[in-house]
Amino acid sequence: METRARHACPTCGRDAPRRDNRAFPFCSPACKLVDLGRWLDGAYRIPGPPGEPTLELEDEDEDETPRA
Repeated sequence: METRARHACPTCGRDAPRRDNRAFPFCSPACKLVDLGRWLDGAYRIPGPPGEPTLELEDEDEDETPRA
């Protein structure tokens, strides 16, 4: 008898069988669609390269004297 490691569904945590499961690594097509929806809604993000630091500009109107 062969022992295989169990795989948990990334969406709900239930056991996701590998054999005869077209939704693998998910346990069901419903969990697969939930995951897709999260990607489409922007809940999952892949970080990009760090951006350049931005400088906060002070409000110039407060510091200037009125012009004639």
